[in-house]
Amino acid sequence: MDDRKLEVLRAIVEDYVATQEPVGSKAVSQRHALGVSAATVRNDMAYLEEAGYIQQPHTSAGRIPTAKGYRLFVDRLGKIKPLSAAERRAVHRFLSEAIDLDDVVTRTVRLLAQLTHQVAVVQYPSLNRSSVRHLELVSLTPTRLMVVMITDTGRVEQRYVETPEELNEDNVLELRRLVNEQLQGKPLADAPRIIADLAGLARPELHPTAAALARVLLETVVARTEERVAVAGAANLTRPGNFFAGSLRPILEALEEEVVLMQLLGRADSNALLTVRIGDENHLDDFRETTVVTAGYGPGSVVGHMGVLGPTRMDYPGTIAAVRAVARYVSEILEQNR
Repeated sequence: MDDRKLEVLRAIVEDYVATQEPVGSKAVSQRHALGVSAATVRNDMAYLEEAGYIQQPHTSAGRIPTAKGYRLFVDRLGKIKPLSAAERRAVHRFLSEAIDLDDVVTRTVRLLAQLTHQVAVVQYPSLNRSSVRHLELVSLTPTRLMVVMITDTGRVEQRYVETPEELNEDNVLELRRLVNEQLQGKPLADAPRIIADLAGLARPELHPTAAALARVLLETVVARTEERVAVAGAANLTRPGNFFAGSLRPILEALEEEVVLMQLLGRADSNALLTVRIGDENHLDDFRETTVVTAGYGPGSVVGHMGVLGPTRMDYPGTIAAVRAVARYVSEILEQNR
């Protein structure tokens, strides 16, 4: 396909997104400085239609992009509309005021929904991709401990241990030193193997308590690795101009299922910086008319994903820019707090 036909496709996509109306050859030639006549534009549109990039929704109408057309538009997108300086400052200020990881995720998902006017989804940092930053043991009673595990991504897990014997302050300090020596800085993926040897490293007098502590730690890093997601902006699906041929109900119901949301955000082992999946590319029946734009984030390496979901007729340059920028800011915040 030559550059002029790509320009015609770009014009059709941009006009259809802006006006919500099928686009005719006359409108393309008048609104865009393509340097060719309306007749030439008609010929190019005929080629694009035959190739499956645009379609005529009904007789005597202009043309609208197909999912294939949007795909080519995104793949050939040479210019991403950047956030304005005011938007960048607002994003940075809003996110930098977060007080903890939960607040970062909550602010991020709300911000993405506001910037893109679509449904926003943010995955909490995965425990499987995190490392232990610190383990704190707090004595609540002589036979009860509180264990607080803090990861390098700011995630906090809190559990309680009933000890088989009474502990004094020196015992608690000794156990705290032992677990931090063994686990601090270690990837949580390696933690089960390390925890299994924990009791054998304690003094004989503390073996029973160390074993009880190891069981709780193992439960924390294994049983609590389920993925969590936050969602905001579902009401944006009903905004004027957001067109879906079918009912919105299946989409809204699917958004309540965390497993579905994780599938939309992409595979857990995906380290793609940014992904755009259009229509059937989502491989989920309820999302055949949607586009999902996702990006990975994390302090140095990807620990989670965020993205937005909306109709295939969306502002791709603006949406891609917003997702990319917010993911970058969140990554910077996590890096600063390591």
